[in-house]
Amino acid sequence: MAERFGFTVKARDGRARSGVIDTPRGKVRTPAFMPVGTAGTVKAMLPESVRATGADILLGNTYHLMLRPGAERIARLGGLHRFMNWHRPILTDSGGFQVMSLSDLRKLTEEGVTFRSHVDGSKHFLSPETSMDIQRLLGSDIVMAFDECPALPADEATVASSMRLSMRWAQRSRDAFGDRPGHALFGIMQGGVTRELRAESAAALTAIGFDGYAIGGLAVGEGQEAMFGVLDYAPGFLPEDRPRYLMGVGKPDDIVGAVQRGIDMMDCVLPSRSGRTGQAWTRRGQVNIKNARHADDPRPLDEACTCPACRSYSRAYLHHVFRAGEIVASMLLTWHNLHYYQDLMQGLRDAIGGGRLADFTSEFHAARAEGDIPPL
Repeated sequence: MAERFGFTVKARDGRARSGVIDTPRGKVRTPAFMPVGTAGTVKAMLPESVRATGADILLGNTYHLMLRPGAERIARLGGLHRFMNWHRPILTDSGGFQVMSLSDLRKLTEEGVTFRSHVDGSKHFLSPETSMDIQRLLGSDIVMAFDECPALPADEATVASSMRLSMRWAQRSRDAFGDRPGHALFGIMQGGVTRELRAESAAALTAIGFDGYAIGGLAVGEGQEAMFGVLDYAPGFLPEDRPRYLMGVGKPDDIVGAVQRGIDMMDCVLPSRSGRTGQAWTRRGQVNIKNARHADDPRPLDEACTCPACRSYSRAYLHHVFRAGEIVASMLLTWHNLHYYQDLMQGLRDAIGGGRLADFTSEFHAARAEGDIPPL
């Protein structure tokens, strides 16, 4: 087992690459999709069930965990890994995005952000230093620098000012993180959809020096075409020998397009959130299990899938338990979605390793174009 954090690229196909992130708590195969465990749990899943889908790493949320149950309490109870019974790598985000998107009465200064909790209205303060301290208390394997993420669309002056503040905060995050063998700190590139700002941000982060680099400020309202436009150049601004993490993405076609453009890591609440709302992701796109046409359908969600929902239950049963409000519906649909996402990642890794990514992506898009086939 590795004693320090490391990253090795094993294969390339065009700009896409597959590799391994080494951490003291285990290896992470890349490209990797990280299920989101917002409050110390991937909703509707046990940790061993998440692992059974093929996940190597989870994402925890600094903002939510600091509000409840509190980072100090988690530290007293042995850290987040023991607390949530997940003993493999955990990446925690810095809290910056949630402060922007969830909190009330946000006041931003050079020092940090004062805000009121969306849970109970209590007042809190987050800065690069406090974010690093909270993530240290949680015991995160991969820590994210504290940044400010403006919603898009926004004018270029606003995006530039925000990006430069985030770069000053990146230096403070690096200083506060210190030297922690076995733990990694990732910097976050900002700059909206402007190439020059993205280049400036990447240069600032590279000068500071991080164990990995995230591309932030996308999937925040700009649309897939604009996101891919940024990804056509932004990964190339970052060091080749470090992981590249696209934050908050996304739908399966977002993931495939991002991997084609050189992204190594992604996360999103979509597969688990979709499971709780009756949406299943399959090779042929989305299935809305609420639709009446599934009520008499004996087929599985996806004939090629080996998850428990597809092995043992029909669409008719899933339709019934969802319409009846049974908790098992969320459990089975979430398990299926996470399994599908991890199967997609394994398919991408195998395709890159075999030099056949173009064929894989063509087959992926052709299956989705065919769509979900109704019963006879």
